[in-house]
Amino acid sequence: MYIVCFDLEGVFTPEVWIAVSKATGIDELKLTTRDISDYDILMKNRIAILKKNNITLKEIQEIISKMDLLPGAKEFLDYIRSVAQVVIVTDSFIDFVIPFMKKLGFPMCFCHNLEINKEGIITDYKIRISEMKKKTVLALKKLNYEVIAAGDSYNDVSMLLEAKHGILFRPPKNVVEQFPELPVVNEYDELKDLISKYLGFSD
Repeated sequence: MYIVCFDLEGVFTPEVWIAVSKATGIDELKLTTRDISDYDILMKNRIAILKKNNITLKEIQEIISKMDLLPGAKEFLDYIRSVAQVVIVTDSFIDFVIPFMKKLGFPMCFCHNLEINKEGIITDYKIRISEMKKKTVLALKKLNYEVIAAGDSYNDVSMLLEAKHGILFRPPKNVVEQFPELPVVNEYDELKDLISKYLGFSD
């Protein structure tokens, strides 16, 4: 039996931090895991920028509330959920992802937590477990599931390589070049067809 694991941002939703960067005019916030492979460095830099500019969690949540899913994302996920169990595995935070989960029909989602001070400023982040994406696949395999996984960024690669079938979806060139062993698709129809093939059938 298969379970399909997906990243969230870049697969079903636009990148939150790029949207925050555009809304605030702070160019440094547009960097994501597509650009920087070390997630801890990336997050500490983001938190420092938010503190410096006195940007609150509420302001970020207001930006997120205006974001929509990527075109075709809901229809694609609805199809995959009709043929397989699905888990969203994201390095985002519960404080960010709830509006997206509502729009996606509340699939199961594994994510992290933020620490917020009394002024509403993000002061730190707490990962649920180190290497959560890879360890999610390992845990599912221990339960005798086979795993298909899809993501777009550096922080997805360990999950993709641990899965029986890992797929890069709309990845940046640098990720493709560093991991040529992973198949690359750029459209939901292609991703649907490849997952269907791995599941042993086609639509």
